[in-house]
Amino acid sequence: MAIIVEVKTTYKVNNFEFNNQKDAETFDNYLNVFDNRQLNELYEGYKNKIDYTIYANPDFNAEQMELIREGLEDELDVSFYAIPVFNWSQMREICSGLEDKVNVSLYAKPEYTYQQMFEIHFGLKNGLDASVYANPEFTWKQMKQIRLGLEQGLDVSIYTNSKYSWKEMEKIRKELKSKNNI
Repeated sequence: MAIIVEVKTTYKVNNFEFNNQKDAETFDNYLNVFDNRQLNELYEGYKNKIDYTIYANPDFNAEQMELIREGLEDELDVSFYAIPVFNWSQMREICSGLEDKVNVSLYAKPEYTYQQMFEIHFGLKNGLDASVYANPEFTWKQMKQIRLGLEQGLDVSIYTNSKYSWKEMEKIRKELKSKNNI
C-alpha cells in the first residue's frame, strides 16, 4: 500500500496567503500603496479568481473597490464605472443600470450627479426615451419632472428647457395633465 503525501507551498504576505511566489510578490508591492481595507478588497478579488488588477488603483477607496469587485464577480462590464473620477454613488448607479441591463452609456458620464444618473436610469428601466432629458444642464429635479411627464404621456417638449426651474416644470406638467384629463 502506497501512501501519497502532497506538499503544498504557500507564500505569506502579512496575513494574506498566496499559492505562488509571483502573486505574493505582486501583493507585497501593494503594502506601501494601499490601506488595510483596500488590501482586503484586493485579496478578496485574488481569492475569488477575478482580475483584481482592474481596481488595484490607490485612487479608489475600499468601497469603490468592493463595488468593482462585486461587478466583476457578477460578470458586469465594469469598464463603465471602474474610473476614479466617479464617486461611489455614481458608480453604484451605473452598476445598478448594468444589473438592469439598460444602456448605461447614456448616463455613465462624470458630468452627471448620481441623482441625475438615477433619473435617467429609472426612465430607461421603465422603457422611456430618457435621451429627452439626459442633459447635464438639467438638475435631477428638472429631469424628474420631464420623466414624470413622459410617464403620463404628455408632450414634454413644452417645458424641456433648462431655463425653467423644476417648480415651473412641475406647474406646466400638472397643467398639461389636467388638460389631457378633460
